[in-house]
Amino acid sequence: MTRPDPKRAQLEHEYSTALRDCVAGGGELALSHAYELGRMAAGTGIGVVELAAIHDNALKEVLGDAAPPDEVDQFFAEALSPYEMTHRGFREANERLESAVRELEAFSYSVSHDLRAPLRTISAFTQALAEDLRHQLDERSRDHLRRVLAAAARMSDLIDALLELSRISRSQLGRHRVDMSAIAVSVIEELRRRDVTRRLGATVAPDLIVEADGRLVRILFDNLIGNAWKFTAQVVSPHVEIGSILSDGEQVFFVRDNGAGFDMAFAERLFAPFQRLHSDRDYAGTGIGLATVRRIVERHGGRIWADSAPGAGATFYFTLPPA
Repeated sequence: MTRPDPKRAQLEHEYSTALRDCVAGGGELALSHAYELGRMAAGTGIGVVELAAIHDNALKEVLGDAAPPDEVDQFFAEALSPYEMTHRGFREANERLESAVRELEAFSYSVSHDLRAPLRTISAFTQALAEDLRHQLDERSRDHLRRVLAAAARMSDLIDALLELSRISRSQLGRHRVDMSAIAVSVIEELRRRDVTRRLGATVAPDLIVEADGRLVRILFDNLIGNAWKFTAQVVSPHVEIGSILSDGEQVFFVRDNGAGFDMAFAERLFAPFQRLHSDRDYAGTGIGLATVRRIVERHGGRIWADSAPGAGATFYFTLPPA
């Protein structure tokens, strides 16, 4: 059984009183007081839709059968008009923003596709040169060609990451019950198979269940656990832990490692595309992974943040809808 919200109950009482004064002859002053109560309610987090329901209930309580239905409806519409105008303005602004974001994502997707053809040409001709002239090139020239191929491969990885970010932003969410524990174990096992020389200890809490898009949760863990794998490469006993804590009544999930860590002074750059806190020479990457993780979490209505210190590992916290 849900407990009544005391904030809403108090507002309903005060709203009813103000409207009763208006109907009883209080006029504009009483109605202005009702409007002011509405503005104060909006400032405390009560939304327009909920305020409309409160107003409707208050009108029914005050007017009851004493006024014709059309008069009640007119009174209700006039009283809500300032909030409806504000709501409409926010809605229209949000629609324009969403349209601009869609255009930007479509542009990013198109550019990424258009870059693939010349990149394939660069790689193919460089590889052909290296093969055809392998007996004529000195070591310095061969190194130059290797650098070209490595740069082309990195560019290809970057394009793949951008396309994935674009797809995640545009794809429809398929929400269902997802066992994140099983997904995390699968990601860790796959990383171990890719490089059997690496030894990564792992602790995965059981029954980490959410209501989310399973495909996107897999991408989320591919990136977060992949980061833990990458940044523990120089640690003697690398370890990653996946679990959850309860914070203010909310289940918060985390991925923790004992790797390189980072300076929290630069934390605000962490989830922005192309922002890297470590040198490419030390840790390879595209700079898109954590931006992708943030997009996935936010598309589910969740939050993500991190805690770390140089040389002390990193912990990424995030929330997702509970199952």
